[in-house]
Amino acid sequence: MATHFSQLFLLIVLALALASWGQEQIWAEYGRPDAAESRSTAAMLDVVEEQLREVPAAERHAVVARIAKNTGVDLELFEPEEISGATALAPLAVMKSADGKTWILKRMQDDGRVLAFRSEVSRVERSPLEWAISFGFYAVMALVIMIWLWPLTRDLRRLEKATATFGDRNWSFDARVKPGSQVHSLAETFRRMAARIESLIGSHTDMSNAMAHEIKTPLARMRFEIEMARAATNPEMLARHLDHIGRDIGELNTFVTAALDYAILERAEVALNVGEHDFTRIIPPMVEASKRGAPPHLDIRYEVASDATRVVCDAHLVETVLRNLLNNAVRYARTQIRVGFRVQPRDGYVLDVDDDGPGIPEADRERVFGSFVQLDAPRGSKTGYGLGLAIVKRIAEWHQGTAIVSTSPLGGARFTVAWPAG
Repeated sequence: MATHFSQLFLLIVLALALASWGQEQIWAEYGRPDAAESRSTAAMLDVVEEQLREVPAAERHAVVARIAKNTGVDLELFEPEEISGATALAPLAVMKSADGKTWILKRMQDDGRVLAFRSEVSRVERSPLEWAISFGFYAVMALVIMIWLWPLTRDLRRLEKATATFGDRNWSFDARVKPGSQVHSLAETFRRMAARIESLIGSHTDMSNAMAHEIKTPLARMRFEIEMARAATNPEMLARHLDHIGRDIGELNTFVTAALDYAILERAEVALNVGEHDFTRIIPPMVEASKRGAPPHLDIRYEVASDATRVVCDAHLVETVLRNLLNNAVRYARTQIRVGFRVQPRDGYVLDVDDDGPGIPEADRERVFGSFVQLDAPRGSKTGYGLGLAIVKRIAEWHQGTAIVSTSPLGGARFTVAWPAG
């Protein structure tokens, strides 16, 4: 870092010094008399012209030479043919001769001759002390620039180091960039990207482990049933074993379908089909369908706000959310399930699903939304594959919303999905 700082500092100093030196060379090469000098020269030439009008034409060259000798100025009188384009000269013109001298020309009105006065453009030569002072000035300017650039360079190096560490499969992104830094937004973007990659890697690892476990068991049962079917001695026994194989195939198909649904939601290129939908017409039939598949002792009710007629969302995905939450509640509820949907001016849309089951311990309320995570099943039975709530959370995130679990007024768990309006 110190090497880069020194190189950039010297580069800025040299660039400023070269720019100043080049500017001086240009002014020295193409410099012109300033306005005050031009006015005084014009006045002098006017005076000389007035004096020459009283002198015969044949003696004017001698008079001009005498004036130049007495005053020490470089003043000459030229015939029109000695100067190219003399007849088209302005009353006062500046020309440069072949030897590099700058002349101020004035064409006389009475005989067309040209008075020429050589103007010396002085070239300033700096002493070593002046050059040292100038270099010190440029060094201070460069230091000010470097003081401004130093935090930016430092934060970029931190960002580079954190990215390199993350790229070495150390799945943690720790770039200590303060909020006031110019690259803070870039660091936050990298942080979100790293978190997303870490989440994808974790979910893929969980999926691989779950698939190895969930597929192996039905396959083992199917192999056993096939062997039993081969040894069957009557059609009834063969049909029973084939039915068992069919159930195992259905279980595999259900698991693969759920895994594919979750994988689709994990893809970054998912596009939401957002529109306005009437939830007073969507939620009731879904709850009624859930009642038909639930045990008869469950009391499932719903309450939908009357102003939920223009809800902005992807209706298909939100229906999936409600379906998964209802299926989860049916598994764990003892006697009651309540579904509520309301529209809040500030918070947007809020969907609640309550049950009176055992609830979820506070320590597991974040973990329950992970992929392939299953808490203790009721009555010791295995239910689902641990993907339903993971899909709920992913859909909420695609809607820029949240999915949380808390304690329900019924005594069990309350799952709340909220997303902004519009």
